[in-house]
Amino acid sequence: MASFVTEVLASSGKLEKEDLSGKISKMSRKVEDTKEEVCEMMNKKYADFLPGLQGAEELMVRVDEVSKEMDVLKNYIENEVHQNLHVAVTEYAKLKQQLERNTIIIQILGHLKEFHNAMEESNKSIQDKNFVDAANQLERARASVIALKGWKTSQLPLLSALSTELTVQRENLIYHLGDEWKRLVIWRLPSSKVTVGCSSLEPAGPKSFLRVELNMSHASSRDGEPKPPALLCSVLQALAIQGDLQHKFKLFSQVLLKNMLKPLVMYPSLSVSVTEQQDEGIVLALHCLEESNKERSAPSQVYSKLLLVLKTLHAYLLGTVRLDVSIGDKKLSAILGELIWDEISQCIIHECLLYSIPSNSSQLEKYNTVIKETEEFEKSLKELEFLQGDSTDLLKYARDVNCHFASKKCKDVIVAARKLMTSKMHNTVKITPDYKLRLPKLPAPGTEVKVKQETTNEEMTIENSKQLSAWSLCLPACRISESVQQLMELALNTLFEAVGSSTYCALQLFYTVRNIFQLFYDVVPTYHKENLLKFPHLAAIQHNNCMYLAHHLLTLGHHFRTHLPEPHSEGIATFVDMVPGFKKLGELTFLQLAELLERLSTAHNFCNLDDEDNYIAASKAVRQVIHQLKQLGTVWQDVLPVSIYCKAMGSLLNTAITEVIAKIMMLEDISSEDGEHLHTLCQTIIEEGPLVFIPLAEKNKNKKYQEEVPLYVKKWSTFKELVIVLRANLQEIVDRWADGKGPLAMEFCSSEVKNLIRALFQNTDRRAVALSKIK
Repeated sequence: MASFVTEVLASSGKLEKEDLSGKISKMSRKVEDTKEEVCEMMNKKYADFLPGLQGAEELMVRVDEVSKEMDVLKNYIENEVHQNLHVAVTEYAKLKQQLERNTIIIQILGHLKEFHNAMEESNKSIQDKNFVDAANQLERARASVIALKGWKTSQLPLLSALSTELTVQRENLIYHLGDEWKRLVIWRLPSSKVTVGCSSLEPAGPKSFLRVELNMSHASSRDGEPKPPALLCSVLQALAIQGDLQHKFKLFSQVLLKNMLKPLVMYPSLSVSVTEQQDEGIVLALHCLEESNKERSAPSQVYSKLLLVLKTLHAYLLGTVRLDVSIGDKKLSAILGELIWDEISQCIIHECLLYSIPSNSSQLEKYNTVIKETEEFEKSLKELEFLQGDSTDLLKYARDVNCHFASKKCKDVIVAARKLMTSKMHNTVKITPDYKLRLPKLPAPGTEVKVKQETTNEEMTIENSKQLSAWSLCLPACRISESVQQLMELALNTLFEAVGSSTYCALQLFYTVRNIFQLFYDVVPTYHKENLLKFPHLAAIQHNNCMYLAHHLLTLGHHFRTHLPEPHSEGIATFVDMVPGFKKLGELTFLQLAELLERLSTAHNFCNLDDEDNYIAASKAVRQVIHQLKQLGTVWQDVLPVSIYCKAMGSLLNTAITEVIAKIMMLEDISSEDGEHLHTLCQTIIEEGPLVFIPLAEKNKNKKYQEEVPLYVKKWSTFKELVIVLRANLQEIVDRWADGKGPLAMEFCSSEVKNLIRALFQNTDRRAVALSKIK
């Protein structure tokens, strides 16, 4: 059989009848024959040289002839055969390329035919309401267009028109699907409009939702049309094929959330009813129950209402789809669940569960019922395939009741404390030495430390030593704001809530109590600033409030320390560090010296008192100081503790007379008339000053404090010596000096006494002698 090359060359007419293969075979035989003859010649050459010489020469001629024939054949193969082979390959490649081009054209024509048939079938299916087939046909047409766009060699002007036609047909299908959806699933919202969108106006209350209805109709099919369950299946499946089901369910979920699910959570008076109408469909409608005083629904009520809605949707809307309608591997119920769960769970948390958290630790055990109800609710949703996975934010929130209880309790406590701090301070209660801080009864601690179980008056007994006085660690008689007493009771009750609570809860409540007192320290001075500066009565009450809190903060942590979790039970639970701050706050709030000093400054340094106007001004300033002190005594009486009252009045009176002493000592020349006027003014202070010491309501009991003025007024003796000097002669002054050992020397230094003598007396020999004795 001739080879492929031979056939190609033969078809071109350039090879003789004897094929190349035959020639090569023939040449091979000649070579073999020649080889045998040469071998024979070589034997004869060495065996019989002379007789074979002639034969050898003939052989050589034959060899040369064969070699020439081989060279000719080689040249023929290299020139003719190789050239003809290249031409044949080139022609074959052109034929192959032409064949491929023809194949592509045939395939393009096939896709065009496929597109045309799919569009025709889709249009017919839409008219016959066979929406699934219509959607599949459009997908076939879409695949054809994509295939046509994939060939770079295809430059069809028709391609743009095909894409436009495909878009138009798809929109036509979507329109028909939407129209059927509206016939099968009908919303009736408060605006009395049938819509699948959200209402633009936010309803104001439960009555705004009374006309909300969801009608899943079965009566909308016409003669010859498929029944709604099958039709609904077809609509949903077609929407899924076209990729529009997610959008349609998103719109549906928004209306469902806003107009049905959320109102059922937020308003206890709203309920939902399910009405099944024969051959018409199912109606979900909201209606109002009897007026309820409840502001929030119980979790069990919310769960039952929501489950009724979702089970109805699953049974009559999602459950009617018998074919696998899904997006990816997600079923319709899972799709709807993903769309509504995050929002509805947050609504349940903030509008229901948040308000169901107990406000007292004793009610925490009852909350386990709510946790179980939440678990059952989520279990039912998982069975309906609305929920996927194990744990959700809703159940996690319900289970973290201890944390939420602590947060809610702390928030309520801070709100209540701030309300007390911003209330009026002038409503006071009397605190007596036998006042007892009512401590809650605490359980016996597990350690050896014993805590007193009944109401106690913070008395402490030192073991193996004498018993302290009955008045030890007792508050003196005074008045405090009623709100501060209530604030301390709030702190005690909060600490009592911490006893027996979880570790997290106990620590949160403990630090909340600390925050209460820190808030008092920061808020009260700022909030009541103007009143504290304007009304000394309130300043005194604020002083008592601060001292009252500081007094109880000393031992407050001790009472509850052993009942708190570690490390607080080891001694960290204390409020002692806050005591200095409260004491300082009380002192700064109480002392008001600026107004007194301002009134004394109107005395014009007590100079030129022989002038009637100057004397009247100075006398008025002194009397205003006395009057102000008496007014303070009146408002502070029965408010401040006696000791604090006397110290305060003594401090203020001391400030006043110190200012008077300083002004008199600054005078360089005091005439006899000025001296009389100064003596009169100072004598007024000496006579009326002690009368401001009236800490007790009973006048007869105040004489003791009026006689003890030098104990509270440091400059009182100095002031009395100055008054004596103003009317004394030189000898009396020298006698009271008594060589630096007399009462005058106890209050003034020698230079001050000399300056007084120079101001009061003219420069005479007697004055010089007196000055020489003041050493």
